[in-house]
Order: sequence, then C-alpha cells, then structure tokens
Amino acid sequence: MRLDQFIANSSGLSRKEAKHAIAGGRVRVGNDVCKGASTKVAPDASVCLDDQPLSLPGERYLMLHKPAGVVSATRDSDHPTALDLLPSALVRNLHVAGRLDIDTTGLLLLSTDGQWSHRITSPRVDCPKTYRVTLAEPLTDQAARNLESGVELRQDPTPTRPAGVHRVADRVIELTLSEGRYHQVKRMLAAVGNHVEALHRERIGNIRLDPTLAPGAWRPLSRQEIDSVW
Repeated sequence: MRLDQFIANSSGLSRKEAKHAIAGGRVRVGNDVCKGASTKVAPDASVCLDDQPLSLPGERYLMLHKPAGVVSATRDSDHPTALDLLPSALVRNLHVAGRLDIDTTGLLLLSTDGQWSHRITSPRVDCPKTYRVTLAEPLTDQAARNLESGVELRQDPTPTRPAGVHRVADRVIELTLSEGRYHQVKRMLAAVGNHVEALHRERIGNIRLDPTLAPGAWRPLSRQEIDSVW
C-alpha cells in the first residue's frame, strides 16, 4: 500500500497529516528517511514515525443488530448511520458488507477486510441471505410456488433466481435469496400480489444474527463466523 495510507491506518493521523509528516522527514522506512507519500510499502514493512515503530491494526469483523431509522452507510447528513452506533475507536476504515434499507432491521455485517466483504456481496458468489417478512396478506400457495421458481420484477427483464420460502405464521414467512437486487424482497412480493409490511434480515451465509443482541447492539464475529464466509 502507499506509505501515506500505511501511516494513516497505523497512527491515527489523517491522510493529509500523514503526507505532511512524510514530507517533513519524520518517517523512516527501514533505516532510511522516506519523503515519498506514494512510496509502496508491504503491510509488514518496518516503518517509524518520529522514531516510533508503527504496525497496521488487524482486520475487524463485526455484526450489528440494525434498528429501523438507521442507514447502512459510513456517513449521512440526514439520518444516523450504522457507524454512529459503534465506539469511535472501532470505526476507522470500517465498511458495510451488504446494506439494508433504512426501514429494514436485522443483521448487518461490517469489516475492514475488502476481500472478505466481496465474498458476501459479489453477485458471482452464492451467499444466501434469509429475511423474516411480515406481509399484508397471507401468502397463497401459488405465490409461494412462483417465488420458489423465480419471478419477473417490474422494469427488470431477467427473472429472479429461485428463492426459498418457509411459512412461519399466517402473514409471516422466511425468504432466502441468493442475489441482491435493489429492494428485491419488496419487489418480489409485489410481483406476486402482496405487500411487505416489515422486513428483518436474520442470516447472511452461515452467520445468524445473535439473538442476545438488542436493536443497536453489536459484537465482534467469532473466528468460526469469519471463516465460514470462505
């Protein structure tokens, strides 16, 4: 990575402050002062700032029970974000792996590991997501069969992939998808003549929302949960 990125990630300085420190001769790579902010360094390089050795923090992996009214973004001028619910010491370089609409609740994953997140979000990877869906009307048998076969969405000529449907109660189903189109759950239920009244994500791949987490609470992922994505 670039030297200024390494300094920013490992020291708490902003990228601009890191560049000033480098230009001011305060940074050594190995035994040599380096004044090139764009110099490429390995993650395990010997880098010192003001003669103090620096090292990159380890990757972070978190699950958050997202409440309604919170946006799945790192910043927003109008609404609280998922990162606003976390301690400030944790948020540097975190991103959301698989967003939820502002009114959708449930499992949200956040990480600093881009490759790991790509495994969750890439349309080329079959990473199923399970949602608990509260409907305006009971789901008919024909509508369930249509969802399980794939439906055509409005203004989208490609049918959806087959979905898993499990009835939980009269107007509550669990819907499992292996793709992530825009507002897909709501559009799929509209396509079969129903309406989503509430939506809650319960699972991503093999990672389930911890039932002990209240809305707005979070915890680090276990090693088993992290490794399950691979």
